[in-house]
Amino acid sequence: MYYRLPPKTLVRSNIFQMNTVERFSNRVENYVRYRPGYPSEVFDLFKTKMELSTDSVIADIGSGPGISARHFLENGNTVYCVEPNAAMRAAAESLLAAFPNFKSIDGTSEDTSLSEASVDIVTAAQAFHWFEPKKTRKEFIRILKPGGFISLIWNERQLASTPFLREYEAFLIEWANDYEQVRHENIDEQRLADFFGEAFEKAEFRNLQRLDLDGLKGRLLSSSYMPSEDDARFPELFRNLRILFDKHSENGKIEILYDTRIFYQQV
Repeated sequence: MYYRLPPKTLVRSNIFQMNTVERFSNRVENYVRYRPGYPSEVFDLFKTKMELSTDSVIADIGSGPGISARHFLENGNTVYCVEPNAAMRAAAESLLAAFPNFKSIDGTSEDTSLSEASVDIVTAAQAFHWFEPKKTRKEFIRILKPGGFISLIWNERQLASTPFLREYEAFLIEWANDYEQVRHENIDEQRLADFFGEAFEKAEFRNLQRLDLDGLKGRLLSSSYMPSEDDARFPELFRNLRILFDKHSENGKIEILYDTRIFYQQV
């Protein structure tokens, strides 16, 4: 089992669902600067296992500021970046403006506004845990060409592989607002099987970030479950973060290790 299933009352909470679109509105700058990218092996997998070519049309759902889309755009692909959050969408439009094949779409996983059978690959990077699975699957199948692929990608931070990561996890649990409820690890193999409806493939790659103190602070603030800088608790939170950083940093940097996991299926 890769992910822990949250209480059903939280998964199905209407209030929780309504709040998901705007959770990152005040996180965009830190998200752009400090969220990890994806290892090259992920995109090699698209080429070898999902028939990605320069002619492939991609729908990147919940695309945020375009971190995953950039890799496809650099490959020459047409990419429809479907993002409901206006601030995230504006960031992508600024950062990816140089790519003529970048298409910015105000839409959701349930209503992308894309034409039927118009894309070769539908992907969601760091986003599927915010989606309603049944309606999302129906929409993904609608916009896919026959024989197209669905892929779901996460950078999953290792929780206990180093002393720093063990203490950082405890730090997050202590200071976060709703960390246990919204973390993407709350998707388990059964929920993935329910979404895909039949057999699916999976792969895993290593990924890492090396961050100074400002980078660690920015990475922390990019997470929607953490207090923002204007929160009354933040000065004390940051003092504790600095203590943690000073304890474990080497040459002014710490490492955050990730397992990048991808789940995919040909429809």
